[in-house]
Amino acid sequence: MIEKLTPFLIFCAALGSGLIAGLFFAFSSFVMNALYRIPPEQGISAMQSINSAVLNRLFLTVFMGTSLVCMVLVIISLFNWKDPNAIYILAGSLLYLLGSLLVTAVCNVPLNDVLAKVMATDAESVGLWKDYHLKWTVWNHVRTMGSFAALTIFVYVLWRM
Repeated sequence: MIEKLTPFLIFCAALGSGLIAGLFFAFSSFVMNALYRIPPEQGISAMQSINSAVLNRLFLTVFMGTSLVCMVLVIISLFNWKDPNAIYILAGSLLYLLGSLLVTAVCNVPLNDVLAKVMATDAESVGLWKDYHLKWTVWNHVRTMGSFAALTIFVYVLWRM
């Protein structure tokens, strides 16, 4: 039974990782730069709105659903360690869990929480915005690479099967 379920789970993890990698890539490649080019109070307000709007059922289903699938794949890979794909399944899953979920929880969300408390029109918010933009974007690059690397490994595993 698990042998038939595993390719489906890997496929779901690949799709989820790819969707999330694409979202993060968009922010890394142009969204954050566009927000930084407009006046700081507008950039802050826009990012506050984005951070609020992203907490929706569809995004959370993909983001957290992929995390759940990867957790299941970690367990499957550990219990089937003799399978030649086990190391790849484990690596892809850990890349997503650490590079996407953990970095989001430990780095990006705390930055978002600080930004959420700022009044965009306050004079001191400009300095915070510069710091936020730099730190958030660096960590987003990490999330992008982690999710994309996970996608690449999952596709490789499916190709090997």
